[in-house]
Amino acid sequence: MNRKDDHYYIEQVANGNVAAFSYLVEKYRDMVYGLSLKMLRNTEDAEELAQDTFVKAFQSLSSYQGKSKFSTWLYRITYNGAITLMRKRKLELYSLDEQRLSDEDELTIGNRLTEIDQEELAESLKKAMEELPADDQVLITLFYYEDQRVEDIAHITGLSASNVKVKIHRARKKMYLYLKENLEEAVFNVL
Repeated sequence: MNRKDDHYYIEQVANGNVAAFSYLVEKYRDMVYGLSLKMLRNTEDAEELAQDTFVKAFQSLSSYQGKSKFSTWLYRITYNGAITLMRKRKLELYSLDEQRLSDEDELTIGNRLTEIDQEELAESLKKAMEELPADDQVLITLFYYEDQRVEDIAHITGLSASNVKVKIHRARKKMYLYLKENLEEAVFNVL
């Protein structure tokens, strides 16, 4: 369903039909839980954050102005909740490392990755994602897996669009280095 459908249910809730909010919960629960899990890396914490997100969204629904998609607004609540929880529990937030790789390096890894089995590649990509700090995982997930635009990610995270682009680029470089170091030596010694 599209954004217009979300607005219908939001209006229903605003008009006193609180049961209409269950449609929004059902539609977005996997998205909210997935983002929570990516950031917190703990199923119990992710479940708790997902519940808290929907409670906060319900309580704040009157402040939703419709300037962005409802899903973007919900991502923002989830993201902020995860950051707050991470700070509260003093989980380590990792800084981004500067990585410099040439376009030729990226092309080489791309060519070599096409030579390996797709299942092995999928598993390697999953492991590479797990090696990223939580905030990098979130950016990669939002951009590549959730197909969010850079502008929407900037709105969700509170970062500038250019900062989002830089961080996504750096996260990709980190994944590249992990893949380069951890995939079968035979694949990388083809040349």
